[in-house]
Amino acid sequence: MIDPNTPETGAPDEAAATLPEAAPPLFNTLPLDPKLLRAVIDSGYTAMTPIQAKAIPIVLDGRDVMGAAQTGTGKTAAFTLPLLQKMMRHESASVSPARHPVRALVLAPTRELADQVAESVKKYAKHTKLRSAVVFGGIDMKPQTLQLKAGVEVLIATPGRLLDHIEAKNAVLNQVEYVVLDEADRMLDIGFLPDLQRILAFLPKTRQTLLFSATFSPEIRKLANSYLQDPVLVEVARPNATATNVEQRFFSVTDDDKRAVVRQLLRTRELSQAIIFVNSKLGAARLARSFERDGLKTQALHGDKSQDERLKALAAFKAGEVDLLVATDVAARGLDIVDLPAVFNFDVPFNAEDYVHRIGRTGRAGASGLAVTLVTRDDTRLVGDIEKLIKKKIELEPIELEDDRAPRRPPRRRDDDEAERFAAPARVEPVMAAAAVATERPRRAAQSRDPFFDKPYEPTGAGGASWETVNKASAPVPTRGLSPNIKPKRKVASLLGGGS
Repeated sequence: MIDPNTPETGAPDEAAATLPEAAPPLFNTLPLDPKLLRAVIDSGYTAMTPIQAKAIPIVLDGRDVMGAAQTGTGKTAAFTLPLLQKMMRHESASVSPARHPVRALVLAPTRELADQVAESVKKYAKHTKLRSAVVFGGIDMKPQTLQLKAGVEVLIATPGRLLDHIEAKNAVLNQVEYVVLDEADRMLDIGFLPDLQRILAFLPKTRQTLLFSATFSPEIRKLANSYLQDPVLVEVARPNATATNVEQRFFSVTDDDKRAVVRQLLRTRELSQAIIFVNSKLGAARLARSFERDGLKTQALHGDKSQDERLKALAAFKAGEVDLLVATDVAARGLDIVDLPAVFNFDVPFNAEDYVHRIGRTGRAGASGLAVTLVTRDDTRLVGDIEKLIKKKIELEPIELEDDRAPRRPPRRRDDDEAERFAAPARVEPVMAAAAVATERPRRAAQSRDPFFDKPYEPTGAGGASWETVNKASAPVPTRGLSPNIKPKRKVASLLGGGS
């Protein structure tokens, strides 16, 4: 152990390497209610992540917060635990809905993220009398309405469905004390800004507002300046930084070889599960069917599926019943899947920031992970955008495919057919014999439908066309010098103006 007060005697790097790392702070050092601490211990957590260690004390002090951190670092607990702690004074065992008004509102951009936040809230509040509910689109409103009418302290919602409940007077937000905008940049990307402005207009002016996101764009900072009061910026990682414990590989491939590369890496790296990201809903459905034909248990997750189908697919994947989850960017934000070993970018994302969120699904909570991106010649510009965002040079690696497919017969050429015909007479003889037998079969006489058409051609004696001789005798003699096709003038009586 080197005393930090003594002068350096070696290289700075060597001295720094010998210094012990500071131990992460523990949850039991926070002023949390014993019921909440018990729930945290039940979840298997003892030490806080950097974003939790910095944000929780500030939220407990009542300050507005802008929290930025890498995905998978525990942002959900960073705002859930302090808000539950501040609402413990309103804890009530009464069954009256009036004793359980909405006091905390959490807005999330996608149904999956809203459902996941709701699970975390229930997990941490399970030993308390605080109630929570989640509302999102794609399912019937009636069960959500019944839950809201019964009274909840914590409401997690997507903006569109929350506005539906507000207009139906199912959700009353005049007693909200705490507001959380989770993944706010994503909400702006998909056009939720007008909905956010309408929702925030229903809330009391005096409230504590928290904004958490993995990235902070100028638009997000503008939103924060409009709705946050003197916020404290909590930033534990460089904006748009990727997790250091995720191995990032970029392979140069062709479109036809992408599926084979994924199968080979799953086999050689002994990966039990993986999420495969694509850029389109139709591509996700087709690719999932292709992997199913390859013998891999696969589910597709995209926006065209119903909410029930999406939740079932995600639950099956988390339970280990599915090997591959082929998904669009609806699964790129906020999904917490424990021990996910790998993520594949089957398509390079159109938006460079989505790359950060996609690979953040693996390597969560300090675990290691693998992120593979398959790059074609058409993806050069998109890869350049990722380089600018993460400020790292991307090296494309070639990959040699193992021939694990059945050999395909080469296409036949005409000269091959000629050589086969002359080189293998034994094979030709049966064909010729069959043809000879076919020629010996009696042909069925064709029956004539009209005897006139079966007669041979007989030229006429006059040598002219029949229509030229029909009225030859009665035809007028043409005037000399005129064409035979011009009819002569008929004589008309002088009384009618004719000539003599």
